[in-house]
Amino acid sequence: MWQAEGMSVPQHFASHLVSQRARISKRVSAIAPSATLAVDAKAKALKAQGVPVISFGAGEPDFATPAPILEAARAAVDDPRNHRYSPAAGLPELREAIAHKTQRDSGLEVPAAQVVVTNGGKHAVYNGFAVLLDPGDEVLLPAPYWTTYPEAIALAGGVSVAVPTTAASGFMVSVEQLEAARTERTKALVFVSPSNPTGAVYPRAQVEAIGRWAVENDVWIITDEIYEHLTYGQNEFCSMPAVVPEVTDRCVILNGVAKTYAMTGWRVGWLIGPPDVAKAAVSLQSHQTSNVSNVAQQAALAAVSGPLDAVAEMRAAFERRGNNMHRLLNAIEGVSCLAPQGAFYAFPSFEGVLGRNGLASTTAELAGWILDEAQVAIVPGEAFGSNGYARLSFALGDEDLAEGIARIASLLA
Repeated sequence: MWQAEGMSVPQHFASHLVSQRARISKRVSAIAPSATLAVDAKAKALKAQGVPVISFGAGEPDFATPAPILEAARAAVDDPRNHRYSPAAGLPELREAIAHKTQRDSGLEVPAAQVVVTNGGKHAVYNGFAVLLDPGDEVLLPAPYWTTYPEAIALAGGVSVAVPTTAASGFMVSVEQLEAARTERTKALVFVSPSNPTGAVYPRAQVEAIGRWAVENDVWIITDEIYEHLTYGQNEFCSMPAVVPEVTDRCVILNGVAKTYAMTGWRVGWLIGPPDVAKAAVSLQSHQTSNVSNVAQQAALAAVSGPLDAVAEMRAAFERRGNNMHRLLNAIEGVSCLAPQGAFYAFPSFEGVLGRNGLASTTAELAGWILDEAQVAIVPGEAFGSNGYARLSFALGDEDLAEGIARIASLLA
């Protein structure tokens, strides 16, 4: 008999219906795992098995965190004040230091009360979208884009509207493209310079033009400035609210210590926004995580308050490596690559390789083949909304960089 022993018919049906419900929410089930972290994890797993993998996947500096920052963290461990809860918005002295650092590096004056310290840059991204977006709000997202943006937008109930760019435009979006994509539901624009994954750095005139367009059309700007100190040659970082002060009241700045100070594992980021946005972000965070690790915050305080000597040394190394990667990639038949202007990524086109001699038809397939056959990890362009391209980080040693590109060249030949 189908009826469960000791259970009435209505109870049985209720139990059956519960068992048919999805175990994981639709909201979370729709999230795609981070492609960059997945590539890095696979490369590390293969290395652990003894496979000589060279990974161009990780978006983190290969340098050690500078010594003064480590010393500040060691001292913080012994201070009983850091063993207790602290304000959800961040340590007051760190918020004040971030405000001073923002004026120093960006030319933008903000009060400490508008700074919210978060558990890494990704937490700042999530909180920014969660605070601003209602279901159905559209966010203009120039492509290629960092893999996390569309997922965080979707989790907040928003809708990503990709605005494609190509190498022909230097992977920079124009005002005309933004206006063509704008609708009555457009709430915000994600603006990133220097860019992950392309390494593009917008010139000041273009930053200003986009900022003026946003002001005229009541569009919020969510600007990710995490790579602000990593620009090369004549390219210079420009903070949009500093260039266009009128945008400040509708602008959220995202940043952190991860890239500039080689502190990816310390998990300290921040969000800067108008008073109502900052207040809402603190309220949200008070229920999410409460305070960021106090020891990590003390390390971040030493980082943002200290000199930029170590940063200059890293930038010089990244510029040299970026130039080498650009030269080596362009020497491969069927591969073309713009010179990286900032960050620590090259974003070459493999369109001249795809489909050749029955080879992979997508960069996702190509990346899998290169990892299997050459033991080299790259991140396919599909992860960033751009088939035909791939992201290669040059945040690795010079010898590994040359060897990795040589393996790819040999395989494609």
